[in-house]
Amino acid sequence: MTRVPERNLRALICGSVAYDTILIFPDRFKAHILPEKLHILNVAFLVPEMRREFGGCAANIAYGLHLLGDRGVPMATAGNDFGPYAERLRSLGIALDHVTVVPEAFTAQAYITTDLDDNQITAFHPGAMQYAHRNEVRAAGDVALGVVAPDGRRAMIEHAAQFAAAGIPFLFDPGQGLPMFGREELETFLAQARWVAVNDYEWGLLQQKTGWSVDDALARVEALIVTRGGNGSVIHTRDGRHDIPCAAAQTIVDPTGCGDAYRAGLIHGLLHGLPWDAAGRVASLMGAIKIESRGPQNHRFTRAEFVRRYERTFGQAIPGNHL
Repeated sequence: MTRVPERNLRALICGSVAYDTILIFPDRFKAHILPEKLHILNVAFLVPEMRREFGGCAANIAYGLHLLGDRGVPMATAGNDFGPYAERLRSLGIALDHVTVVPEAFTAQAYITTDLDDNQITAFHPGAMQYAHRNEVRAAGDVALGVVAPDGRRAMIEHAAQFAAAGIPFLFDPGQGLPMFGREELETFLAQARWVAVNDYEWGLLQQKTGWSVDDALARVEALIVTRGGNGSVIHTRDGRHDIPCAAAQTIVDPTGCGDAYRAGLIHGLLHGLPWDAAGRVASLMGAIKIESRGPQNHRFTRAEFVRRYERTFGQAIPGNHL
C-alpha cells in the first residue's frame, strides 16, 4: 500500500451529518412483500420500537477515526436543529470548523426500518445537505487524505474535483449517492480518486452503469474495496486480490453504520501505511464492534482493547506501532 503524505495525518471527510430515526420491524420484509405485486406496492410495517441516533456518513467515519486515535474532520452542512449534535461532537473533540449551518433548513434526516434479517428500508430527507457545495476543500488547509462520501450531488462532484486539483489522494465512497450519477460522471470520479469503496450491491450497480470489470476499475484507481456483509470483504489492487474475513461479532444488534465503521478502519490503514490485508482486518473488526451496539455512534473501546481483540480475532498483531 502506498502511504499517504504526512500532513498531520488528518482526513477530511466530505459527506453528511444526519439524525437517524431507527425503526425496528419485528418480522421479515419478505413475508409481507409480494414479488408479483411490486408494480403496485402498498405496504405498511408496524414498528413498535423507535429511537433517534446521531448519524450521517461524515460524522460516523469521523467518530470511528476518533476511536482509533486519528483526526477525522467532517466537512458537511447542517440545519437549524444541529445544536444537540454539535454539542456531542465537540464533547468528543471532533472539529466542527467545516460544518456549515444552513439556518433555513433541517439537518439531513434518515428514517431506517430494519427487519429481523437486518435488511433495511431507508427514507432520506437531505435538508441542509443540498447546500453542501458551499463548503470548499481548500478551506481545510493541509490534510493527508480525503473522502468523498454520500452528500449533495453537486457537492460530491465539486469536492472530488477540488481534492484532485489540490493533489490530495481521496477515497470515493458513493454509497447511497451512487444512483445520482451516470457513466460519464463515474468515469470522472474514478479518474480523480485513488481508491473506491462500495458494498456488493453498489458494485453491481456500478458495473451495470459502466460495464466495467474489476480490471477496468483498477485501470483507474489503485484499489477497489467491495464489502460483502457477513461474507467479509474483498480488496482488489493492481498487485492482486486480498480476501478479508468477516470478524466475528459477540452479538448482532444493529447493522446501521457498519459500513462507515469499516471505512474508518480502512482510512486508518491508509493514514498509517498498513498493508492491505491488515487495513482490511482493522476495517472488518471495526464493523464487527459497531454491529454489537445500537446506532452508528454508540460503540466504544480503548485502543488497547482494540489491539487485544484484533490479535484474538486474527491470530496476529497489527503491523506497526500506531494504536
